[in-house]
Amino acid sequence: MSEKFILSIDQGTTSSRALAFNKVGEVLAVAQSEFPQIFPEDGWVEHNADEIWQTTLGVCREVLDKLGAEMFAGIGITNQRETTVVWERATGRPIANAIVWQDRRTADFCQTLKQAGHEPSLTQKTGLLLDPYFSASKIAWLLDHTDGARARAEAGELAFGTIDSWLVWNLTRGGEHVTDASNAARTSLFNIHTQKWDADLLALFNVPASLMPEVKDNAADFGTATPDVLGVALPIVGMAGDQQAASIGQVCFQPGMVKSTYGTGCFVLANTGAKPAKSNNQLLTTVAYRLNGEVTYALEGSIFMAGAIVQWLRDGLGLVEKASDTQSLAQAANPDNATVLVPAFTGLGAPHWAPEARAAFFNMTRDTSREDIVRAALESVSLQTADLLRAMQEDMQTAGLVSAPRLRVDGGMVANDYLCQNLADICDAPIDRPKITETTALGAAVLAMLQLGWFESLEALAQNWSLDAQFNPRMSPDRRAKKQAQWQAGLAQVLSNSGREAN
Repeated sequence: MSEKFILSIDQGTTSSRALAFNKVGEVLAVAQSEFPQIFPEDGWVEHNADEIWQTTLGVCREVLDKLGAEMFAGIGITNQRETTVVWERATGRPIANAIVWQDRRTADFCQTLKQAGHEPSLTQKTGLLLDPYFSASKIAWLLDHTDGARARAEAGELAFGTIDSWLVWNLTRGGEHVTDASNAARTSLFNIHTQKWDADLLALFNVPASLMPEVKDNAADFGTATPDVLGVALPIVGMAGDQQAASIGQVCFQPGMVKSTYGTGCFVLANTGAKPAKSNNQLLTTVAYRLNGEVTYALEGSIFMAGAIVQWLRDGLGLVEKASDTQSLAQAANPDNATVLVPAFTGLGAPHWAPEARAAFFNMTRDTSREDIVRAALESVSLQTADLLRAMQEDMQTAGLVSAPRLRVDGGMVANDYLCQNLADICDAPIDRPKITETTALGAAVLAMLQLGWFESLEALAQNWSLDAQFNPRMSPDRRAKKQAQWQAGLAQVLSNSGREAN
């Protein structure tokens, strides 16, 4: 019998991608399609949900055509998390644009709930903070600002989903309204201890329970893509939010293992095992994965701007023609230039959580060059990561866990050797880059393989991981301390301007 493949859908913030994986994790075909970002007002970010679906459908068909649809055994899905879609059950039409995870329009609403004392209970149940990053306040906003939406929701006519749910709905022609535990855990409506939608949280955000999808394990039967959609009936058997999928693709299956993904944003996840670890540093406690009904938890730190900074250098400022140009430019920068970028373009995430903060350059002089600006942009990713790692190590020590003394990295940005070395230097930790850097898509494929019985256990899957390159710290302690001091000074000023203090 011929070798079969998994179709992995990787629906991201700026593009939709489809990849074909074989059993050993090799990528056999890739297709990608970008789609527009919509910025209606300051701090608002939207997507056209139909464009997300159409681009996803197009890349899936392209990969199936390349290798032959009959060669595929199933589908795995990974997706940008928290992004919120509400659609009509009868027609499948979205009632408005999707509100993207980066969007900050509900900051005042979240602050009102926080001032009313609701955050401690929400955090205890969900592991999250009261922040516009998560889906709940976005759902409430759509229901309250779209004509007739709240009444229709209460009548059971509408459905909510994060992007995974939206894709499955379309792949199955409305046959399935489902999500998985990792995506559900990012809504602020899911109790990560009971593993159920929480009635009190639904009431707090005034979200009707009838909107919500069924929550399944990460490796499960999510339905079947119909032949009229893809040209072949394919079971959807693996699903996880992008950062959890990357952690699975990096085989971070043991407590203490840490990965960091550098896509549009940067997300650091540390496996904490079967018990959720409480953070004292405003990190998130979340579901890493749920298999056979058993939950593995993680601590997570989220940075809103990583690869999106490079996109801004390219599309907003025109300083580079392509992302790969940043490596040579950063290497050519003046080593004595002290320019610092605090990239709070859509607020600051962990460990500061300042939605009102805005980006700023510091220490610029008349001779600050394009090269210096590019280097400051890349260094801002490393400096934010170092803040997260310090907070994470403190929380894990408090929980009696030992964090790994190294960081596994992935995502589009880590093809940049300068960034990887800078991460090692600023974080003062070894950086491991795997041979297969498509770890987010691989994680979704791996979950599908588990459900299809291609592997008996996570331990068997771990044998597929292999190292491409290791980057070890070589920056002097004095220089590292100086960089950190310059960063903290700029960060403190940005936070002060937004009415916050540094964490």
